[in-house]
This record gives sequence, C-alpha cells and structure tokens, in this order.
Amino acid sequence: MNTVKSILLIFIPLWLILISESSYGRHAEIIIDAENGSVLHELNATHSWFPASLTKVMTLYVAFDALKKEEIHLHDVLRASTRAAHQPQSKLGLRLGDEITVRDAILALITRSANDAAVVLAEHLGGTEESFAVKMTTKAHELGMVDTHFMNATGLPHQWQVTTSRDMALLAWKTHQNFPNYYPYFSAHTFNYKGRELRGINKFTANYPGAEGMKTGFTCGSGYNLISVANQNGKRLIGVILGGMTSAERYQLMTTMMNNGFANNFNPNPVKNINTMTTNFAGTPPYQLGCGNKAPITFDSSNEEKKYNHRIRHSGKHHHTIKTKTIGKSNYYIAKKQSISSKNSPKKTYVKKNKLTSKTLLKKKHPTKSKIKNTHYHQS
Repeated sequence: MNTVKSILLIFIPLWLILISESSYGRHAEIIIDAENGSVLHELNATHSWFPASLTKVMTLYVAFDALKKEEIHLHDVLRASTRAAHQPQSKLGLRLGDEITVRDAILALITRSANDAAVVLAEHLGGTEESFAVKMTTKAHELGMVDTHFMNATGLPHQWQVTTSRDMALLAWKTHQNFPNYYPYFSAHTFNYKGRELRGINKFTANYPGAEGMKTGFTCGSGYNLISVANQNGKRLIGVILGGMTSAERYQLMTTMMNNGFANNFNPNPVKNINTMTTNFAGTPPYQLGCGNKAPITFDSSNEEKKYNHRIRHSGKHHHTIKTKTIGKSNYYIAKKQSISSKNSPKKTYVKKNKLTSKTLLKKKHPTKSKIKNTHYHQS
C-alpha cells in the first residue's frame, strides 16, 4: 500500500502539470471595446505566445512615433542593407542598395508583411535591428505591455520574442488612440511599388463589414495569429487571435468573436479593463504547429540559422531574465554582432540597457555558410 501511495504522489503532480499545459494551449483570444478598454471576452489572454508578424505593429508604432515627432518624414528615402536584403519570406525582394521611402516601407509591412522593409525601417530608426528591438521593448513596457519582449523588428522566430493577446490588444488600442493621422494606413488593401500592384494578405480586413485593418502573423511556433479592428454603427472593437491551427480558423475565430461583440452577446457589464487586467505569470509559449523545427530560430546579420532550446527564463513581474554586464555605472546587454563577411569572427557589442526589465546574453557563435532550406518562416 505504501508503494502505491508513493507512486501516486509522484504521478499525480505530473498529471496535473500535463493537464494545466494542455488546458490553455488550443489558442488565445481577447476582444475589447475601443471606447474605454473594457474587456468583453478573453481566453488565455495573459498567457505567453510567439507574436510572429504581429511584431510589425510595434515596429510601425515606433515609426509612427518618430513621424509624429518629425524625426523622420514619409518621403524620406531609405536604402536596403545586406541584412535587409537577406531576409526570408515574406518580403518585397529588396536588394542591397535598393531605395524605398518611409511611406512605402509602412505600406509594405501592413499589406505584404515584408520582412526586408521592416529591417530597413528598423535600421534607419535604430542604427541596427538589435538596437531597434531594444527601443521596441522599452516602448512596449511604457505602454503597459508587461509580458512582451522583442528581439527583432520582423517577428521571425526567436525564443525570447514573446507577447500575450492582452498585450497585443493594448498595442492596437494605443496605436489607434495615439496616431490618428497614421492609423488609416492599416486599412490598405493594395500597395503600388515600382509599377507593380501588390495585393494585401489580410482577408479579414478585405471582407469583414466595417473592418479597419491591422495585422496577420504566422510561424510554426506561433500558429496563425491575427489582430483586427472593426467599426459598426459607431462601435469599435479590437480583437486578437493567437495560435489558430490554420489560416481559415483564425479568420473564423475572429469573425465569431467580432459578431458576438457587435451583437452584444458578451457580458453587458464587463468587469475587466485592459489597463487594469491582472497579468499573471505568463508561462512558456507553446510551439503551436508540427511544422518546421521544434525550437524557435534566430537570425544573425548573415541570415544564418541558429537553433536554440525552446525555453524562456522568467523572474519577477516582467518574467524574462537574461544576464547583463556592468560597465562603469551602466548596465549593458551582452549581444552578438556578426560581421557581414563570414571571414571575420563575431564580436561582442554592448547595447545600453535603458529601462528594460529583460536582460539578454546571446552566445558567441561563428557564422556558417549554410543556406536556409526551410520554408516555414513565411509569415501571413
């Protein structure tokens, strides 16, 4: 009998852990009233998830902020770097030295989810994509997106690039509130670039009554993600779906959620507000689909693959703790900077910590000459 009890004591906690992991993992969703931030409905809204190309909404938020401050202008001409030109799909196909205006880069991100345009914009605003990602995270935390951390401007897989559906809804809400002059860009269905008309990939924006736009996202880790904003009869709703198993499912989940919101089928007296919503321990994001590698992948400046363990360390309210180094009186992230030439060894470069709650140590690795053969990075 004692042996049976001992076995039960071992296996019952393991069983509870497995049940808790499987109970949230189907998908995450939230819908809020844009008038006051009331949470009409949510499911797993504070659980950690890979954002995929929803990341680009924050890239655009930082760009809109720079436009509002007149640090940049819509017709400023940007040039593609080697890093930008080597980005995987989705992309415009920019080559080294190609020119693109700020306005066209914005439209490329919204309509085509163009990774190369995102990197061009990031490098113009931040010097390097890594430095721009620090700015993104800092801005996210200023907005109250406490469970979000960015490592790049595109949403390409990185195990430390995480968010929640609550944080993404907050970002969409703040974008609408803070940038009324630039928010309408999200409604674009087509994009003319160098004589070509490129059609948008967001089917919800194109087809749902009153849809005002926002962003799609996909990687094998994240599943099919979607942020949408719609306005019917003066009522504006913001919805987020994370982890759809197919593209069609994310659109159906969003359509159902929006329909219920406009039909007032949710609680008429919501008790939660997105500003005060409890943000519990966000946990580890699920790897949603079976395609690709079972661990997120990071990209260095030569666009080589680096495989990492599918783990995120958490500590305290903001969760993501990674090692720092102190130089003088300032804390700095230890980050990796690769030379464009594969003949040179990578160097450590120190990126100032600002006010981030996360700290990152990336391991030194020498670049390889392998080419990307997988196709699961395409974000749509």
